[in-house]
Amino acid sequence: MLFVQNTNSQVSNKLDKDHICILIALGMLTFMSVLDGSIVNIALPSISKDLHIPLNQATWTVIVYLIVISGLLLLFGRMGDVFGKIKIFKIGTVIFTIGSFLAGISEFGLIFLLAARVVQAIGASMAMATSFGITTSNFPASMRARAMSITGMFVSLGAIAGPAIGGAILSLLSWSYIFWVNVPFGLLTILIGIKYFPKDTIAQPDEKIDYTGSILFFAFIAIFFLAVNAAEVVGFQDILVISGLVISILFLIAFIKVENVIKEPMIKLEIFKNQLYSISLTTAFLVFAINSYTNILMPFYLQDLRKLTPGQTGLILMCFPIANFIFSPISGWAGDKFDKELITLIGLAGLTLSQIGYLSIGGASPYLLLVITLIANGMSSAIFMSPNNALTMSTVPRPLLGIAGSVTALARNVGFIVGNTFATTMLFIGMSQLAGYRVVNYLPKHPEYFIQSMHWSFIFAALMSLLAFALTLYRMLKRNALHKYVARN
Repeated sequence: MLFVQNTNSQVSNKLDKDHICILIALGMLTFMSVLDGSIVNIALPSISKDLHIPLNQATWTVIVYLIVISGLLLLFGRMGDVFGKIKIFKIGTVIFTIGSFLAGISEFGLIFLLAARVVQAIGASMAMATSFGITTSNFPASMRARAMSITGMFVSLGAIAGPAIGGAILSLLSWSYIFWVNVPFGLLTILIGIKYFPKDTIAQPDEKIDYTGSILFFAFIAIFFLAVNAAEVVGFQDILVISGLVISILFLIAFIKVENVIKEPMIKLEIFKNQLYSISLTTAFLVFAINSYTNILMPFYLQDLRKLTPGQTGLILMCFPIANFIFSPISGWAGDKFDKELITLIGLAGLTLSQIGYLSIGGASPYLLLVITLIANGMSSAIFMSPNNALTMSTVPRPLLGIAGSVTALARNVGFIVGNTFATTMLFIGMSQLAGYRVVNYLPKHPEYFIQSMHWSFIFAALMSLLAFALTLYRMLKRNALHKYVARN
């Protein structure tokens, strides 16, 4: 079996069958893992009804999943460097598949469902933490953007396709199938892994795991996410929300102090001194936060304001992931052939324009206008994501690829959560100001309140996109200035 290693200089620039099978295995499991963070949202009313529980209790199926994934990402990234990234990914695939099967069993109530979601999240975190590291360590620089484009394509699809795929499933089947659909994909990933995954390479076989840092980081993530989630309901001015955010920051400070003094830290913080890595990470975070605005606001617009069914809403929203799917490999090819930073800049410019495009959508706009805007959004995100992923991992030392990949996945997850929270909070703050009283849901008698507040939210999304554009432009100009300086001297 031919499988390219990073150190091999005599390599083909074409993806062969083995490469493609590996990337499909990584992509499928990553896609399902990311998808399960959002697809459940559209099924919450059905879960609430079937399990005879309030809707606010049903939302814990989403909260628990995201907390466990994000809290364990760094731990499993570190384990990938110490014990082998492929080994951790394979174990995660099995755990995620088992958890998905268990989560679809509706007879045992909420506690069983939450426990199954924890199992799912552990497996998903293991897969997310290692997929980018596996890709980077096994592909040369000349192929890396294309390889990353395939993995990134599945990631982006999973992040935005939740409402679309969820709506399609619920229009035909019960909510159990939202989880059970993962099982055949998980089994296929396991079989591909057995046949095509190469022998594992362990970057730091003699290192130990920093469990103290792991506990502190998990506490930071859990309390931070709980506080942010509570803020969506009671607002950021609530004393419990403020207290939670302060406590989470204290845990983060404690984590950083431990990592700076411990002999074998979970993450070597000097990795963030690398400006290329840090800016690429920040822009990825911003892009996932921006795309969350579409993920949150468009279902409100289509179902509440335009009165479409979940299935019809899903069909329209599929425009985003389809465009993303088509343009991701094109972006990967362009990233390998041309300047990666220039390609990311083009993607961010298009992303900004697409956010501005949402401002033209009103209460009676033709659906074609929304479809064009969704396609532009999905296309621009794809153009940005593939070369940016390659840039993010390109300057990381080989022994740190596992932890660097997990930090990249963490930035994606946190961006998704922060974007969801900001979009929801800004929407209802805007509607509350227009109504003159606190609003926590859509107001059927005042659709104009929703449209105006939606526009305010997308203005903020466009500003975040401009910030990402400015950071990338700064990095590219600084790089060009450095190259000119080196050439002169």
